[in-house]
Amino acid sequence: MYGTPTTVSEDAAEGGAPEARRPAPAPRSGPPTGSASAPVPPTSSVGSAPSDEDVSRETADGDEGDPPLAMEALRAVQILNPSGEITMPRPDHPRILCVANQKGGVGKTTTTVNLAVALALHGNRVLVVDLDPQGNASTGLNVPHHAGVPDVYDCLIDNVPLAEVAQAVEGIPNLWCVPATIDLAGAEIELVSVVARESRLARAIAAHPETFDYVFIDCPPSLGLLTVNALVAAQEVLIPIQCEYYALEGLNQLINNINLVRQHLNPALDVSTILLTMYDRRTRLADAVEQDVRNHFGAKVLEAVIPRNVRVSEAPSYGQSVMTYDPGSRGATSYFEAALELAMRGVNTGGTA
Repeated sequence: MYGTPTTVSEDAAEGGAPEARRPAPAPRSGPPTGSASAPVPPTSSVGSAPSDEDVSRETADGDEGDPPLAMEALRAVQILNPSGEITMPRPDHPRILCVANQKGGVGKTTTTVNLAVALALHGNRVLVVDLDPQGNASTGLNVPHHAGVPDVYDCLIDNVPLAEVAQAVEGIPNLWCVPATIDLAGAEIELVSVVARESRLARAIAAHPETFDYVFIDCPPSLGLLTVNALVAAQEVLIPIQCEYYALEGLNQLINNINLVRQHLNPALDVSTILLTMYDRRTRLADAVEQDVRNHFGAKVLEAVIPRNVRVSEAPSYGQSVMTYDPGSRGATSYFEAALELAMRGVNTGGTA
C-alpha cells in the first residue's frame, strides 16, 4: 500500500534482531520531493511487542520505571502480610456468605478459597465449609478429605458438631476448613426424609462454640438440597459470574430460587456481592458481559475483576491458593483487591454489602 513491500528476514521472523546480521540501510535525509510529511516507517507484526490494548489484565499495570521483579516482590509482601497485623477490617458481627452459582466452572471454589485465605492472612478468623461433593475447596486448602475423614456429611446427617469436623489449614493462621468427602454425594437423597432438612447446616454453624469473622460456604453447581441448606444458613450470597455469555443464561433462575428461599425459609438472605471472574479484556464479549452485569446489579458488583491467569489455575495442583502459590501474580493481586473491597463494604454497611 505504501510502495515497495518491506521484506522481513528470517532473523526478524524468529523474533531476533536483524541488525546483528546485516547493516541497516542509510537513513534518508528528509521526506521525498512533493511529500507533505515524513514517510510512515513500515511496520511488521512479526516479532513486534504487543500494544497496550493486546495485554490482558494478567499483566501488571505498574509504573514503567519500576522493575517488574521489584513490583512483584512488593505485591507479594503486601499480600502475604508477614507481620500478621490486622490490615483488613474485621466486621462487627460474623458474616456468613454462600458462594453460589448453578453453572459449573465459573470460579466458585477458586473464589471461596482465595478470598478466605486473603482475609485470614490479614487478621480475620475465617471458616470454609466445603459443601461440594467434589471436595475441590478441601483440595485447594490442602485439607485431607479422603474416605473415612470426618466431614460435613456427618454434620448434616448424623448431627456431629461442626467443631469436631473442622480442620486448621496448615500454614494459614486463623483459617479452618470443614472438608467434604465422596460421602456427601448421597446426602441429597438422604436429606429428603430428614426433619428440618433445609436448616441442618444453619443449626450446625450456629452451634459452633467459636466466633468467626467470615464463614464461606462453597456450594455445588446445582440448586438441590445442599445449596438450599447453604442459602438458609447464610446471610449473604456471593455470585461469581464468568465473563461469558452462558454464565448469564441461568442467572435469572438462580435469583428466583434465592427469592423463594428468602420468602419461605430465610428472610434475612441478601444477594450482596457479584464478582466477575475469568475476565479477558482482549475480547469484546468480556466487556459486554461486564457492562450488562454492572447495569443490572449496580453497586453489588465489586470493582475488582478477576482476570484469566494461569497461576490461579496452577495453584490447586500444589494444594495451595494463588495467594501463597504466587503472591506476586496478577491473579493474587486481583483476589486481594476483591477481599479488601469485600471487607470494606462489610464495615461501611454494618455487615452486608
